[in-house]
Amino acid sequence: MRARVTIKDTNNMAKITKNLNKLNKKRIKVGVFGDDNYKYGDDANIVTIARVHEYGATIKPVKAEWLIIPLIPEAKGKKAADFGDELFFYQKDSNKAFLARKRGNNIQNVFLLLKSVTIPERSFLRSGYDENIDYISKKTESMIDDVIAGNIDPDAFADMIGQEFAGLIQKKLRSITDPPNSPITIGVKGSSNPLMDTGHLVGSIRHEVE
Repeated sequence: MRARVTIKDTNNMAKITKNLNKLNKKRIKVGVFGDDNYKYGDDANIVTIARVHEYGATIKPVKAEWLIIPLIPEAKGKKAADFGDELFFYQKDSNKAFLARKRGNNIQNVFLLLKSVTIPERSFLRSGYDENIDYISKKTESMIDDVIAGNIDPDAFADMIGQEFAGLIQKKLRSITDPPNSPITIGVKGSSNPLMDTGHLVGSIRHEVE
């Protein structure tokens, strides 16, 4: 009886080379991304807001005489015009004034008017990167052989790493407590976390794979 010998080609160099080339072209970005028509400095644009918190900034009014800051929860997200003729103006000094309304025999301050506001630095992107890059690097290194061998798809791998890194940056933002909000801001927000309010900022932290 003759023995049959089956020879299989186990040379995976072509597949390995393909995966290496594919992986080498991947770029993972994690951060806060603007819209296509974004310009730095746009009022209330989420990238502008993120940059202000990341580096700190002194904000001054551009098209008006005063910055208007809500003092009560009812005024949050509203303009002075939303209160109609209910508000009146009075000034404490050259840099501070109020829009207030009468409540019985009392006066309730609704908006604080200031010439400028200084937002302190509360880094979450740079600090989040520094605190987590070693972990992400080790995880990448532990999985890279499986990616090259074809056991893990390069696209899925890059997406997974980016998604986890974005989650760690979000966690960093949620953990920041210092410098704290002012008592006025805490009263309006109902929260002491200086970077958490509507959830829009933390929700804007995401990843992109190119």
